[in-house]
Amino acid sequence: MERLRKYGFVAGFLVVPLTLYLVFVISPYIQAFQLALTSWNGYQRNPTYVGLANFGKLFGDEVFWQAIRNHAVILLVLPLLTIALALFFAFLLNLGGGSRGSGMRGVWGSTFYKVVFFAPQVLAVAVVSVLWKAIYRPDESGVINGALIKLGFDPVGWLTEPSLALWSLLAVMIWQAVGFYVVLFSAGMAAIPKDYFEAAALDGAGRFRLFFSITLPLLRDTIQVGWVYLGIAAFDCFALVQVLSVTAGGPDGATTVLPVEIYKTAFSYNKVGYASAMGVALFFLTITFAVLTLRVSRREKIEL
Repeated sequence: MERLRKYGFVAGFLVVPLTLYLVFVISPYIQAFQLALTSWNGYQRNPTYVGLANFGKLFGDEVFWQAIRNHAVILLVLPLLTIALALFFAFLLNLGGGSRGSGMRGVWGSTFYKVVFFAPQVLAVAVVSVLWKAIYRPDESGVINGALIKLGFDPVGWLTEPSLALWSLLAVMIWQAVGFYVVLFSAGMAAIPKDYFEAAALDGAGRFRLFFSITLPLLRDTIQVGWVYLGIAAFDCFALVQVLSVTAGGPDGATTVLPVEIYKTAFSYNKVGYASAMGVALFFLTITFAVLTLRVSRREKIEL
């Protein structure tokens, strides 16, 4: 009876959040899967059921595959460079100042630098996009091209050249994301006992050795989480591409991503059923990436 009362008490607290989760998270997913099997245009009262025809169209849709290729580039570059830069800066801010007294220390002014690094993270994506749109302007009023023109160089179409547009967007994504992971990895480094670093330093280990032999192995779980988060972010990028890129995914689809194509297909072309099929494909791509990443990077825990 006591156990039943305890479980009933717990269930009473869970029923409301679980109900909200089912209504606002699970239910839209189910509706999206259902709409993906129809040719609904957003206005029909009774959508026409077409089975898996929408998914068959995806295989022959060049725009869909262009978005997938862009996602692949972002998925490779964004986590790799963001985590590498964040680890480098976090190590400098926490342990790059060498030893002092009874422990290791970061570089001078590390607290201030952490605030500076984290500042882009608190800005809305739309604000970041507008800011970098001014920086990337193709004429002398742009920050970068204005400097190039004064130095005697020709202006560069950072967002209008198909070969440069995606890389320009990636630079903005990395710039905005690095600060969060600097703070995340700094917290992880702060949890590592300083005795490890002091003992290694006494044995003559340099900063390079401290980083690769102590810091990196002990931050493995934190890096794994960061990699998953950045991978999921690589499958999004909607707001940044929508605001910053030329014609929402241009030029010529060089920066398009699936969320942007889903939006355009549903609200510009009135093909809600087909857009839902894209959304289902994006859902499974994201889930597959997360599961594979956790599976590949999993390691056995040894209890001492």
